[in-house]
Amino acid sequence: MENSIFDKKSRLSDKILSFLIQLSTFISVGLLVVIIGYILIRGIPSFDFGYLVNTTSILKNTVGILPNIINTVYMIVVTLIIAGPISIGGAIYLNEYAKNKKFVEVISFTTEVLAGIPSIIYGLFGMLFFGNFLELGYSILTGALTLAIMILPIISRNTQVALQAVPKSYREAALGIGATKWYMIRTVLLPSAIPGILTGIILAMGRIVAESAALLFTAGSLSMLPRGLFEHLFSSGGTLTIQLYLEMAKANYEVAFVIALILIVVVLVLNFLAKWISKRFDVNKID
Repeated sequence: MENSIFDKKSRLSDKILSFLIQLSTFISVGLLVVIIGYILIRGIPSFDFGYLVNTTSILKNTVGILPNIINTVYMIVVTLIIAGPISIGGAIYLNEYAKNKKFVEVISFTTEVLAGIPSIIYGLFGMLFFGNFLELGYSILTGALTLAIMILPIISRNTQVALQAVPKSYREAALGIGATKWYMIRTVLLPSAIPGILTGIILAMGRIVAESAALLFTAGSLSMLPRGLFEHLFSSGGTLTIQLYLEMAKANYEVAFVIALILIVVVLVLNFLAKWISKRFDVNKID
């Protein structure tokens, strides 16, 4: 038993590596705590519910971000309506129908490349193609189309992983009792993959909320209340992140930190919601 692994003494290199791993963890958590804490300290004292229900007006002497909140909601909804069906449908095709492995590998590589392209390049493309070539100009629709391309890899990849995680026995059992392939996908695979798909959608929503560079080139920065439900799609509209940038540029730090506070809360809620959904709707978990 002298050579038993239980009697081995830990080496100095192991202790150093363990220390570095723990240090990295503390640094990562510490940075997150510092950033969130600083925003809370600066934002909470300046927060007023009036910011959420008012518009900025020199004549009325009011300051508010209601138009920016509405523009952000518009951007989220329209972007998901465009990108959701395409990315989920594409993931289903690649995972369940495509037979050519080379083709699947090429598409998967392409989506990974799309995920790594800087957002400002998406903004430049969106401005030139959707804004100029399609003559949509600076509008919420132009911004939504651009963001739809940006979040395609997020939803598509999460959907593929979720579908691949469904046991093959589910497919074989459904097909074995005479179900068609589409019926099997609709009634067996998708319900089993719902947690992963919803997680991808919520993470994509977080990306939409946090985006600013691409929207500066495509959606503009106008801060006005909508005059019509669909007409607003074709007008310029600055989201919360765009307004945050403008307030910082004008040295209005009080309003800037209030917007930052709202964005932090929204992003945290979306991330916690993604975690909860992945656990709550996991049909494969064992209670």
